[in-house]
Amino acid sequence: MSGHSKFANIKHKKEKNDAAKGKIFTKLGKELAVAVKEGGSADPANNSRLRDVIAKAKANNMPNDTIERNIKKADGDANAANYEHITYEGYGPGGTAIIVETLTDNKNRTASNVKNAFTKGSGSVGTPGCVSFMFDKKGQIIIDKEEYEGDGDELMMLALDAGAEDFEEQEDSYEIVTAPEEFGQVRIALEEQGIPMAAAEVTMIPQTYVKLTDAKDIAGIQKTMDLLEDDDDVQDVYHNWEMEA
Repeated sequence: MSGHSKFANIKHKKEKNDAAKGKIFTKLGKELAVAVKEGGSADPANNSRLRDVIAKAKANNMPNDTIERNIKKADGDANAANYEHITYEGYGPGGTAIIVETLTDNKNRTASNVKNAFTKGSGSVGTPGCVSFMFDKKGQIIIDKEEYEGDGDELMMLALDAGAEDFEEQEDSYEIVTAPEEFGQVRIALEEQGIPMAAAEVTMIPQTYVKLTDAKDIAGIQKTMDLLEDDDDVQDVYHNWEMEA
């Protein structure tokens, strides 16, 4: 399994322009609101889901005051829209597998937009479960070596002692993998040591990766990714395309 592509994908997301960052913050704001509503508390100490979304927001460089403002707004707005979680699965070019997680208040609009994104990239939406078996649901924390100057072995021991399942060193990053239920405590252990995290979330990790060599296939899956990332209803996209760094 190639680990290189995971950090390449995260860098790709982080290097977006300011307009795209604004869109990411909007999506995170929606996720914070849903976490407050479904978790029953605006206090992260009493809402583990909210704690995890806050960690994800911080990893995406969302300012603390923006996070707090979104939480307060969600807590005080009884008339906030009811969002529904819907997951789509399908195939991109070259046999790539794609999972799309959405939060929507209009299922027909979202279904149409997701289908359009797949079609324009020469892919197709499949039935529920058609590709999710190719992924493992895991907590994933990625630390950029440019942001962390500490010792790799010490970091590994800290993570494993806190309950991590696996630790992998890459050329430009460290990756920590946890069971979903252990993610929070491992993340907190790193936070308490002031360790910067380039990514910190429960995610879907591919069991194997697909490398695309045909320029048309690469253009197609990139088209699908761009359309999905631009869709306000789409929260997360997981895929097994091995992106180049």
